[in-house]
Amino acid sequence: MLPGDLPAVREVESRAYAVGFAPGGLERELANRVARYIVLEETEAEAARATIVGFGGLWLQFDQAHVITCAVDPVRRRAGYGSLVVHALVLIAIEEGMVDATLEVRASNAAARALYKRYGFYEVGERRKYYADNGEDAVIMTTEALASEPYQARLATLAERLEARLPGAMGAIAAVSPPRP
Repeated sequence: MLPGDLPAVREVESRAYAVGFAPGGLERELANRVARYIVLEETEAEAARATIVGFGGLWLQFDQAHVITCAVDPVRRRAGYGSLVVHALVLIAIEEGMVDATLEVRASNAAARALYKRYGFYEVGERRKYYADNGEDAVIMTTEALASEPYQARLATLAERLEARLPGAMGAIAAVSPPRP
């Protein structure tokens, strides 16, 4: 994600979430040395232009990746795009040498919880009244060791499924973590 992506990211965010980042929050995230943010673009062949349809971000905290956000434009959900964003975030975590990954998700967000479970996140606790907008609880989820054989096998299987569903997608996210300036 680059500063020029922010208007399109905010549009996706406003459609995906009732409450998103506070004003200036995304700008601060892009300047955060421990943060890594990505965008997912869909290319319209006839128009030869790309449209941002999703995004995600994580923090690299010591040896643990913490997923901060993951969003896909609601009109494009159920097409595999959320899986692409999560897959890319996991690859970044692995490339950066993180041991495991963790996140919080709204207790009511069954679709996101199912997506994260496919990626090996399992529930380890809750944060009561975590979300300020409505006081909803958050479910805390984490993964086993990202470098472990079982996790690597899971990731390879998920990559094959994504490639079958969205041909060329895995090649597009193979190098999602460019060096930081």
